[in-house]
Order: sequence, then C-alpha cells, then structure tokens
Amino acid sequence: MEKLKMMLVDDEERFLSTTRKLLERKDFDVQTASSGAEALEKLRTHPVHVVILDVKMPGMDGVATLREIKRNFPMVEVIMLTGHATVESAIEGLKSGAVDYLMKPADLEEIVEKAEDAFNRRVNIEEKIRVARMRGLMKSPREMLKNA
Repeated sequence: MEKLKMMLVDDEERFLSTTRKLLERKDFDVQTASSGAEALEKLRTHPVHVVILDVKMPGMDGVATLREIKRNFPMVEVIMLTGHATVESAIEGLKSGAVDYLMKPADLEEIVEKAEDAFNRRVNIEEKIRVARMRGLMKSPREMLKNA
C-alpha cells in the first residue's frame, strides 16, 4: 500500500517545523507550506493525499485555499486546522469540501488519526472509481459470446 503523503499549511513557522519533525519520526512523508499560494504551487509538483490546512492565514485564507485545492486537485483530502475564534470558518470549510477539522493546539496523535482516516477515505474512493472503470471496460458474458 502507498505511504501516506501529507502537507501542513500554516503561517506559524514553529508549528510547521515541529509538527513536520514529529510526523517524519512516525515515518510519514510530510511537505510544508506557509501560505495558501505556496501550498497550491507545491501541490502542482509534489502531490499529496492529505492537507492539514490552517483556516486563519494572511493573504489567501484557509477556506479560499481549500476551494482552490478542491477545484484543482479534487482527490486531495483536506482537514481544516482552526483556533476557537474560527470554528465558523471550519464549518464553512466542511461545506466547501473539507473532510474534517482539528482544533488548535492540535495533539499529534489526533493529527495522525484524522490524516489516516482521510487517507483511507481517499483509498476507498479510488477503489470505487477503479471498479466503475473496470465495469465500463468489461463486456457482459452475453456480449462476449455474441462476438465469439
């Protein structure tokens, strides 16, 4: 099975560096970005499965970034990261396609659990897409006999 690749997006450099190190110790492949624009740029060249995305950032906020991620990379699962004052924004994020949200300060185990749940959700969706494509390619037994 493919290794979970995630991206942390937050304007707090200390959070990014500390959390990245802790996640890498747990054998995760982790990218970081300090803005929404940087995250979108990195996603073009470094695809990931799950993005942990801060809601409140200068410039392009988390909800706007989420919408762009879903528009350009629809299979990427996004988990919103929010402080108490921005719970409404996290809910807006869920309406815009985020799979879940985390409250700051986020516990590492909770980040891992939610990222793994999002990754498994993506794997299940990819499997359903594969099955649907195979059904479209396979002919019914009656069609196969008719052409024989």
